[in-house]
Order: sequence, then C-alpha cells, then structure tokens
Amino acid sequence: MTHAFRLRRACVATLILTAIITTFPGASASAMRAQDGSTYTHKLHASGTVCRIAWRKGPRYVKELIECAARHFGIGSDKALQIAYRESKFRPGAYNARICAKGIFQHLCRYWPTRADDYGFAGWSAYNARANIMVTMRMVLRYGWSPWGG
Repeated sequence: MTHAFRLRRACVATLILTAIITTFPGASASAMRAQDGSTYTHKLHASGTVCRIAWRKGPRYVKELIECAARHFGIGSDKALQIAYRESKFRPGAYNARICAKGIFQHLCRYWPTRADDYGFAGWSAYNARANIMVTMRMVLRYGWSPWGG
C-alpha cells in the first residue's frame, strides 16, 4: 500500500468520523452482550438527546415518547404501544404491589437497578418514563418482546 493511498484513507476515515460526531454529539459507543454471548455495538445516547418529549404532560406525551423511541431504535411502535397500554395504560407511576413491578413497561423491582445500569440509566427511577421506555427499547433490541410475554 502506497503512502499516498494510506494518507487518503486516513483523511476519509477522519471526515466520516467527524460527520458522525457532528451529527450525533451525545452518542458514545458501547459494547453490549447479546443473549447468546456475542458482543455488538450500540450507540448509547445521553438521556436528553433522544426524543425530547415532555412526557410529564400526560399520557398523550408518553405515547409520543414511546413512538419516537421505537422509531429511533427500529422497533415496531404498534407493538410497543400495545404492551405499554396493557402494562400501565401509559401511566409512569403505575405500580403492581402483587409482583412489585413499576412504571410504563412494569419492570420488576428486583431487576430494574441492574437493567438501568446495563442500558445507560444508572440511578434513574423506574417511574421516570424516559428511563423506563429507553431501557425497554434497548432490551427489546437484545431480547425481543419475550420478557413481556411476546
């Protein structure tokens, strides 16, 4: 490989990287483990950079946040909305005392802290709709909807 070719290749790579960083300023790459043990790279975004929707205004806004997050992660929004309605009727404060499940997608209390850590929302409450939805969408990328019964 000639020196000029290597230099040109490095310049093109730098331009592409600059374009990506400029387009997605809050993104950072992180390796995640799939269920089968393989590793894949997924962009984790700072909490406020994906789907800036004021979910606290009510159920309509929670639905918009779910639709936006599903589009962002390439997941079917109809299925996401159906499951969120079944689990909580789009209420961020939903709580099932019988099995200790919280939030929009009713994450079990004992699993939430680890899930939040694993998917970029360490220390966030399951009652925070943004955290609950984003963690769920990232889980669906890895496992599908099976944790919610399909």
